[in-house]
Amino acid sequence: MNKKKAEARKQQKEPTFSLKAEFSPEFVEKLATAFKDQWAPFNANSFLVSVINKDWENRELKERMRHITLMLGETLPSDYQKAIDILVKVAPQFTGLSAIIFPDFIQVFGVQHFSKSIPALQAVTEFSTSEFAVRPFIEQYGDQMIQVMLDWTTHENEHTRRLASEGCRPRLPWAPALGGFKKKPGPILPILERLRADESLYVRKSVANNLNDISKDHPDLVLNIAENWLTDNHKHTNWIVKHALRGLLKKGNKKALSLFGFGDTEFVSVSALTLDKQQLNIGDVLQFSFNMTWNGKEKVKLRLEYGIDYVKSNGKTNRKVFQLKESEFFPNKVYEFVKKQSFEQRTTRKHYPGEHQITILVNGDGLASQSFIIR
Repeated sequence: MNKKKAEARKQQKEPTFSLKAEFSPEFVEKLATAFKDQWAPFNANSFLVSVINKDWENRELKERMRHITLMLGETLPSDYQKAIDILVKVAPQFTGLSAIIFPDFIQVFGVQHFSKSIPALQAVTEFSTSEFAVRPFIEQYGDQMIQVMLDWTTHENEHTRRLASEGCRPRLPWAPALGGFKKKPGPILPILERLRADESLYVRKSVANNLNDISKDHPDLVLNIAENWLTDNHKHTNWIVKHALRGLLKKGNKKALSLFGFGDTEFVSVSALTLDKQQLNIGDVLQFSFNMTWNGKEKVKLRLEYGIDYVKSNGKTNRKVFQLKESEFFPNKVYEFVKKQSFEQRTTRKHYPGEHQITILVNGDGLASQSFIIR
């Protein structure tokens, strides 16, 4: 596709939704009304003017959130306890991403008020999430905060139980890392232990993500935990372990693979790896195909993936691994695979010109590769 056609196609697409639009003027007006209804002295007009000012359109998601928080701080009572009492009563009227301004208020104004702030964080997490706001409290109060989170693991509300795990993730996305837990994750482990068979998938995903975070710095520790947890053969725990080890599985960690019955690939052959084009433009789709044969005597469990070595802005490459299939395969049968991969620009992955490579991975081992050019 030439540049003119690519540009025309791009212009025909509907505009993508911006997350910062969650904090719209309509939302701010609704927020002002809710606070006014709850606390009559709230100056709704002053709040609206201070929030939707000349810089509003240029503010991104987090900037809008924090700006709203700071303006609430100027409009609500200066007495923190009074402000929190009002905040907690208003919070149930809002849900989703925009409701994150409630825990953000507690984070900004409440770190020095531990006994008042912690119950408030727990109360508002049900309507959005306090996973970001709780982290400064962990940094400042250490063991005291860990005990609170241990108590949260037995709470009847799944949002509170999830907060116990999600809030202490060492590498929580969109949040500063918890450096102490990256180095020494020991204090987190009793929290995860209590939640490893939680009935809520929402909570189990958080436990798995926490362990996946830990595995990036302490793979052997997480592998030992996984091995111990699998001995219980509990369906909820087994799911957590598999999801927690996804990073190690994609890296081809042999112990992680062996825990799920994936062995060596001595008798596996990959042939006829074919690309439908050797050169393509950014925005194009690459189709590739290959054959895989298991030459052993009995059926075997295999994990098939493909890795793409993407060129980065500095000219170096970074591999991203994509899963194709996990299954049992029978001896001496040729299995054919066809897959398409898009190279469209996205917010999560930007493409750069240069020589890329695709590699077929079986149980973590690269068995066939082909290079191609992105222009």
